[in-house]
Amino acid sequence: MSREKVVVGMSGGVDSSVAAWLLKEQGYDVVGVTMQIWQDEEPSVSAENGGCCGLSAVEDARAVAWKLGIPHYVMNFKSEFRTHVIDYFIDEYIHGRTPNPCIACNRYVKWESLLSRSMEIGADYIATGHYARIERLRNGRYAIRSSVTAAKDQTYALYSLTQDQLQHTLMPVGEYSKDQIRRMAEELGLPVAHKRDSQEICFIPDHDYARFIRENSDAELPEGNFVDKSGHVLGRHLGITHYTVGQRKGLNLAMGHPVFVTEIRPDTNEVVIGEAEDVFTDHLTCNHLNWMGIDRLQGKMRVSAKIRYAHRGAECEIEAIGPDLAEVRFDKPQRAVTPGQAVVFYDGDYVAGGGIIL
Repeated sequence: MSREKVVVGMSGGVDSSVAAWLLKEQGYDVVGVTMQIWQDEEPSVSAENGGCCGLSAVEDARAVAWKLGIPHYVMNFKSEFRTHVIDYFIDEYIHGRTPNPCIACNRYVKWESLLSRSMEIGADYIATGHYARIERLRNGRYAIRSSVTAAKDQTYALYSLTQDQLQHTLMPVGEYSKDQIRRMAEELGLPVAHKRDSQEICFIPDHDYARFIRENSDAELPEGNFVDKSGHVLGRHLGITHYTVGQRKGLNLAMGHPVFVTEIRPDTNEVVIGEAEDVFTDHLTCNHLNWMGIDRLQGKMRVSAKIRYAHRGAECEIEAIGPDLAEVRFDKPQRAVTPGQAVVFYDGDYVAGGGIIL
């Protein structure tokens, strides 16, 4: 009987490397694939960033595959990455929102594109090194479950995966802590055992988002006014792409006390400034909904919601108020609810679904 084939997305990092080994140990026919998704990059830049998508990732993944005795290929997804991640990222910032490009990359590149191409070459599954677990619930639906280690849990960035994608995905790393994964890599003698984790956004290694947007867009991004909630001008800002809701540093406003960005108004090119209490709210609305653990939202539902990757989650009630619109009411006000970010709903350890904050 032929073994089930799994294509492992190998980023050149320790997590996906150990994921490949775990699946080989479990008896799968493992094929390593590194996705070439960034456009042009000097090897030194990629190495410095520890990125998951640069030229150094290919070399590291190839070395690991050789060590594990599995085939390794590079698949070109530059076009898909440009369309679904970079262009989306730029457009969101231009319109005053703060996007999460990793979520878009997961949904449309690491899963939709990789899964489709993997199926074409006869694979039964794809696999990644994410710290999350996939389980089939009693209602028959597949759902992402929190990993065994809260410190590295990556379920927030995976809420938008579809049922078909989940059905054909394996995530073996979710059963282990980061320390355990590194220890396995050391014992196996993998060359990436001590490679540091990639940080921030892989295609902007210097973290200067405004510069990147300016250099990769034809949009006019002029200076404008800082205003208070009543519209009084407080000073001049550098352009709306420099700011996000909740920001305190880098405003260069002499107000005599800390102030914060509370709203970005692209139509008038204004950045609204307020006090600490103005950054808190007890409700939000969201769209682009994706339901995972449940088929759809009926009536009201009690969940815990995360409004950004590092958020601990907050108890709330969610309710559908339109065909692709939900309202979230928190038990306690939450800080810096940011348009463009994802809100992810948890039913216990399981992802019930999520959407994009309006």
